[in-house]
Amino acid sequence: MALPTPREQFLVISALGPDPMALSSLFCRACMENRCAIDNTRLTRHGEFSALVLQVSGSWDALARMESAVPSLAKKHGLRASVTRSAPLEYRPQALPYVAYVSAAYRPDIIGELCQFFQDHRVELEAMTCETYQAPQTGGTMLNATLTVILPPGTQISWLRDQFLDFADALNLDALIEPWRPQNP
Repeated sequence: MALPTPREQFLVISALGPDPMALSSLFCRACMENRCAIDNTRLTRHGEFSALVLQVSGSWDALARMESAVPSLAKKHGLRASVTRSAPLEYRPQALPYVAYVSAAYRPDIIGELCQFFQDHRVELEAMTCETYQAPQTGGTMLNATLTVILPPGTQISWLRDQFLDFADALNLDALIEPWRPQNP
């Protein structure tokens, strides 16, 4: 994969609507019609709504057309949508991606505490997913969280791992942090 040129720009589009298939189809079709390429996308369901986030690229005029099309698409289809211009993420050749997995009895403060731990250790958050569910045996609410983080160059990995596990023990979290591995197709 070639590194992006410094002038390259993207659009980041976020949309919220009740039908995940219609939402995805609408924005994928709009990208194609406006000659934009979808670089990456995420769709998640949240209760009765779905959230779609797309990063699209194209020529300056294609991006301008797509940028101006989003508000009218949202209005026409009764969706909430926003669009933001973005430059490529800075290339980080020394970055070390790790994944932290956490399971625990749900408490409202856990996610904030996890984010604060990584912020205090100057670790960048790349992605985060959190889900709650009812435990089958007890009926209590449980939390599963997965955080993909980027360790800064020079980080002593064994020290950070020990700090994270001590932090998790203090909050009574079942936790693990390990190197990120690409998913095999």
